[in-house]
Amino acid sequence: MADDPKLEIERVQTGVRIEKRILKVLKAFAEYHDMTLGDVLEGIVLHAFDGKTPFSPASLERIRELKKFYGLDLDSSASHRLKEIKSRAPRRRTAERAAAKDRSER
Repeated sequence: MADDPKLEIERVQTGVRIEKRILKVLKAFAEYHDMTLGDVLEGIVLHAFDGKTPFSPASLERIRELKKFYGLDLDSSASHRLKEIKSRAPRRRTAERAAAKDRSER
């Protein structure tokens, strides 16, 4: 595999939304293997497209540990059932609120 010729590709930036604990596990897994998140995702997808599992038994054990650490209790049975909750807008700092109120009263 180390001697396999490199394949030239074109990558694009994307703004994919993903469940935050899944992202934490993926990022930690990528960091553990000194890979980028994009490399991990590409590997998972390419294996899935071929009907193969992307993870060795050791990697699956590491993923179990990361899921436990990050409180990820979802598994494949949750697929297609996830519903995004509306997140609250971040609270503005008190000084910002006071300045905004001051401007509106003028």
